[in-house]
Parts: sequence; structure tokens; C-alpha cells
Amino acid sequence: MSAADAAASFFPDPFPLPWASDWGEDDEHGLWLALTVGAARQVFRWIAPGRFLMGSPVDEPERFDNEVLHEVTLSRGFWLADTACTQAFWQAVTGSNPSHFQDDPRNPVDQVSWDDVQTFIAEMGRRLPGLPVRLPTEAEWEYACRAGTTTPFSLGNNLTPDLVNYDGNYPYAGGEKGLYRQKTVPVASLPANPWGLYEMHGNVWEWCADWYGAYPTEPQVNPQGPQTGDDRVLRGGSWSSYGRFVRSADRSGDEPGDRYLNIGFRLALGPGERVGSPAEPVTGEGLSAEPASLRSNTGGP
Repeated sequence: MSAADAAASFFPDPFPLPWASDWGEDDEHGLWLALTVGAARQVFRWIAPGRFLMGSPVDEPERFDNEVLHEVTLSRGFWLADTACTQAFWQAVTGSNPSHFQDDPRNPVDQVSWDDVQTFIAEMGRRLPGLPVRLPTEAEWEYACRAGTTTPFSLGNNLTPDLVNYDGNYPYAGGEKGLYRQKTVPVASLPANPWGLYEMHGNVWEWCADWYGAYPTEPQVNPQGPQTGDDRVLRGGSWSSYGRFVRSADRSGDEPGDRYLNIGFRLALGPGERVGSPAEPVTGEGLSAEPASLRSNTGGP
């Protein structure tokens, strides 16, 4: 089954659904579709099902104990926004802009709580009926961030502020110091990962659907996280984070009502467990055999 056929199998004819304003396939990263609200547009990339090791190996420099390595299978593909939600897109949907860094509408929206994002998602569903919009699960987020890589970052074993927006005064694992921008940058202004996703490392922490909790040690299929909790998961680090906090495996969390100027989010579109779509069998093709923190008051929100 081709990637296009696999993606189309999740949606009734015609594909894509009417809420997709445009769509296509490119040679470098494959299938994409876009949503348009007013003058604002958000592109999504098709993320095929697969298997990977979630967390970090014990010999990864500067890892945390909450990154227990375990096998995860995602049996359903999904669409993931290629960037964090921009201020322009948030304002097109809500009519307001809560962000601290408002010098460019292409900047990611910041100062939005997990609860705020749920209200935003509900409004998107009202405007675009039938849209299976949601936050990604933590497992989906890390799978997409890694994009088939097993290194601490999807861009390699180390990084520089030329590639990722983080606090360059605190480099990773003995790397050289570099620029500290002290603010967000416009989305898609830094290099994409191998699956065409921008700023999965740094810029803003991104809310995930899950409650924060300890990882299991046994293999998981389509994990959804704990049933209850105090904090919702945050991933990816931010412009204010030390290098270790923008690793693919790093984990954080905050209360769902909290708002900070280094927190934003990235949207996902079904299928996934939460929207009840049919399963797509996982095959050996394209599966990763290898994988790939607690927040610090100096390196995180």
C-alpha cells in the first residue's frame, strides 16, 4: 500500500475531507495537507505508523531517570502540524492573541494553557465540522520528533543555536556556547527534521494530550498515558531551555491551567485512538529498531 493510499484509507471519499484547503506530495517529505482559517494557513505532514524505542538509553549524556527506554508501536498513522501553532493561526480562530512575543505573527503562539488549547480545538471543530483535531499523544510527539533517528536530537548527536532556538549559554554535553535569543523565532525559520517538521527542538515547549506519569518498562501499543494526574505533558524545550532540555527524549509537565511565555503547542489530526479511526497494520517497512526530564527551574518553564 502506498503512503497516499494508507493516508486516504482513514478518510471517506473524497480524500482529503472538505476541510482540507489544499494538499499534495513532495519528493523530500511526502504527503501534506493544509487547513486555512481566514488568511491563516497550517500545513500538516502525514506520519506513517511504525515502531520505535521511546525514552533514552542509559548512556545518553545528560539524560534524566524519567526517560526509561521502552518499545512503542503506533499502529495508526496520523497528521501532525509541520510547525507549532502560530499567533496568526490562533488569532484567525479566536480573534485574540495572548502571546508575549508579538513582534511577528509567524511566531508561535505562547502563554496558552492546556485548557486554552482545548477551547481552541473546540472552536476549530465548530468552524470546520468533522475535523478530527486534537493534541498529539506524548508517544506520537516523540516518534515524530525523532523521525527515525536514534541520536539525542533528530539533527544529530549535538546541536548549535544556528539549528535550534535554545539558551546557547548552556550547551549540551560539552558543546560550544552560542547565541541566546531570549525570545521565540518565526516558525519554519530553522532546519526541519527528516520528516519535514520544524522546531520540534526548542522555540516553545509543546503541550501533549497525556497526563504526565512514569513510563512503563514493557512494550506498549498506542499508549495514551495515565488516566489521571496533576500535570499535562510538555515536550521539546524552548528558547529559554538549556541544551539538555531540547533533546528528543526530554520530558516535562505543568498544570493544565498554567500559562508561560515559553509554552505553545502543535496540532494533530486523527485518526489515533482518541478519534476512533480504524487501525492500519504495522509492517516491517520503515520501522526503527533503536530509539532514541524533569523540568528545571533554570532550563524549563
